[in-house]
Amino acid sequence: MTNDATEESQNDASCRRSRGEFVRGVSGFRSVLGQGKDFPAEPGRYHLFVALNCPWCHRVTLARNVLGLQDSITMDVAFPNRTTELDPSGPNHWEFAPERIATLSNAALPECTLETGTGQDYRLVKDIYEAEGSTEKSVPILYDKVSKRIVSNESAEIVRMLDAQADLLGAPDGRPILYPSGADDQALREDIGALNERIYVTINNGAYKAGFSSDQQVYAAAYKSYFDTLAHLEGQLSDGRAFLTGSNFTEADLRLFPTLYRHDPVYYTRMKLNGARILDYPNLWRWLCRVYALPGVSESNSLVHCRQGYFGRSWNNVVPLGPFHPMPYPEAYEHPELARD
Repeated sequence: MTNDATEESQNDASCRRSRGEFVRGVSGFRSVLGQGKDFPAEPGRYHLFVALNCPWCHRVTLARNVLGLQDSITMDVAFPNRTTELDPSGPNHWEFAPERIATLSNAALPECTLETGTGQDYRLVKDIYEAEGSTEKSVPILYDKVSKRIVSNESAEIVRMLDAQADLLGAPDGRPILYPSGADDQALREDIGALNERIYVTINNGAYKAGFSSDQQVYAAAYKSYFDTLAHLEGQLSDGRAFLTGSNFTEADLRLFPTLYRHDPVYYTRMKLNGARILDYPNLWRWLCRVYALPGVSESNSLVHCRQGYFGRSWNNVVPLGPFHPMPYPEAYEHPELARD
């Protein structure tokens, strides 16, 4: 059965795509970290392959950082634009290419790395999959450096596993608990689950439904659902709570953040979500700034990669330079006072 908070139904997917709807595929590697003997939770054993422009990868880098696992889980970063038709392996492959020049900055991107997790110095993400007989080519990937196997490529499940096994993986004391497991936390888990489902369907995946569908009615429905949910979350935060479920940062906040982080500087234009900025929702803006200020969050991503990745694949490969009003992003996220009540 499809988990609406994790993946999209594949029912009639080919027909839906033919009508112009964007339909996200399903991840094929779904092992569980710390369950059984195959993938024990051990510090230093695991590795992440990510692209910083990808919001699904952003979930995982956020979890790694807010849980304090930067020293325990190593990471490689692909270039934000995939290969072109001129590449010997063909187009649309994630590539580890730290020497590649970004059109936005006319320079190499310092966050990009070579592939160091497998020991094989692969150039393309697809090579990691091919070593296991798979034709998949997506990121993120959670990889076991000891057994040389992929653990998971489903971002929501990677986040949940890192949280559940954080202590055994080497997280410091005092780290946040993203998905509380105590007997007294059932109601909170239900709240997180309900938020996760709505946020995934209408915000995380909804942004892609709006931006990448070629049917006007599909776009209009996704557009409406996206802004309906923003209004709902704005109202939920209006009681003064710090985070979506109350006083503590949880998995629901983590899963909302990557999309809203991209909205004003990228999605407003690229995904045709130009109904309003997050800056126009004062409670959501202050929430966004509050999350951005948490330890490790600002270092978990790069808007240079986001702009390069989304606009660098557009028809003319030109990356917009703005917005600069009321100030450039991400610096704006350090100023909750910009919100206008």
